[in-house]
Amino acid sequence: MGEPLVHKRSRPPRPRRALRVWGEEEDPSSPCCSSSCLSPASKRRAAGLGELEARRAAVRAWGCQPLAESDPDVHAHMERERRRQVAGIELIASENYACRAVLDALGSHLTNKYSEGLPGARYYGGNQNIDAIERLCCDRALAAFGLDPARWGVNVQPYSCTSANFAVYTGLLLPKDRIMGLDSPSGGHVSHGYYTPNGKKLSGTSIFFENLSYKVNPQTGYIDYDKVEEKAVDFHPKILICGASSYPREWDYARMRLIADRCGAMLMCDMAQISGLVAAKQCRSPFEYCEIVTSTTHKSLRGPRGGIIFFRKGKNLRKQSGSLSQVIKNDQYDLEDRINFAVFPQMQGGPHNNHIAALAIALKQVATPEYKAYIQQVKKNAQALAMALLRRKCRLVTGGTDNHLVLWDLRTFGLTGIMSTTLHLKLRYDYVNKSTRRRKMKYLYTVMICGLHNIKFAELQFKLCKCYLLNALWLSTLRIVFMLFR
Repeated sequence: MGEPLVHKRSRPPRPRRALRVWGEEEDPSSPCCSSSCLSPASKRRAAGLGELEARRAAVRAWGCQPLAESDPDVHAHMERERRRQVAGIELIASENYACRAVLDALGSHLTNKYSEGLPGARYYGGNQNIDAIERLCCDRALAAFGLDPARWGVNVQPYSCTSANFAVYTGLLLPKDRIMGLDSPSGGHVSHGYYTPNGKKLSGTSIFFENLSYKVNPQTGYIDYDKVEEKAVDFHPKILICGASSYPREWDYARMRLIADRCGAMLMCDMAQISGLVAAKQCRSPFEYCEIVTSTTHKSLRGPRGGIIFFRKGKNLRKQSGSLSQVIKNDQYDLEDRINFAVFPQMQGGPHNNHIAALAIALKQVATPEYKAYIQQVKKNAQALAMALLRRKCRLVTGGTDNHLVLWDLRTFGLTGIMSTTLHLKLRYDYVNKSTRRRKMKYLYTVMICGLHNIKFAELQFKLCKCYLLNALWLSTLRIVFMLFR
């Protein structure tokens, strides 16, 4: 007998949910769209997705906010500084006005990239565009100063000229080796080595190396090359430095070369103040006589704030002696690898790619006829101001200027640079540099003319500027007298 038949209850088929196209809104009338149909896990997942999207939106909004909205405090300070620069007369010897293209590059996305190393030898990937920019900058640097790439190399990565100078010392010298440069009170820079009268060391150069400074003649303000030679022969420095922060006259590079050869030293020039004049061929060039030349990039070059190092390479055509024999192998200069290795990794980390791009832009402008005309007018302006001050019986150190600097002795007014700047000139939106010359020659202004020509000052306006400065100084004197006797 077969088994009895069992009649199973048939279930009605479940309605299948139609597939929804991505991004299509669901029908709110559908019974499966309500939150009551979702499981607790689905509800938590939906809440998490909503919170994630909210955070993403907040980050996107934060990343795209302009500065005025993102940080009103910093924006307000920046705007006040912009107005100060526009409204004031800028005569500080270490400042100039960068063009808009340079500022655009400085504030660009190149800031985001890390590029330790040199072009073609980076520590990170993705640097093919950065390599192209840095190579272009190096090519333009050599072209701007009319240098043969077979005879000269360049490093554009230093963060400042002080960093560039110290990289040169680090690459070519050992600790406690000897350096000789212009005395800081005489107008030299502290990165060339300087001790205060009580023996205080003001820079790393003085801490790690032995320094002996030469000075200007206190009566004339000129460098006494005979005394420089006398000191150098006795001291035997390994690097002899020419160049200054506040020296208004031409340098005798040929004489410095003879002195360096006699004492067996390498000759290095820090042309930070006059590099724009050198590029425009409006003053003597140190490249014919020096093994190493350093500079800032933001003064008369009108570029971003940074440093640059030029060094000889290829066959050495000079007689090998003293320190020079240490950087020559098989009659070839051995400066390039030493200096590049000193910049990175010994002294710095990754280069500032935005700065290098901005420098490339500035160096392209330096090579134009318009830049040469600009520098020519700068020199005319400086000479016009110097002559106008001399006619008013003002005393200028060395009696005038050969470049863009006017060094004004304020002792006839009974003032110091810091007194008059602090008490009056700053209040009148007139900014000048308080020179680093101290003790006997501390009562000085270093006046730079490059910035004023950027705002279309010419010789006539500088004669008027003279009257403004004189009036400001007389008011400063009266203010000091009032403060002393009130």
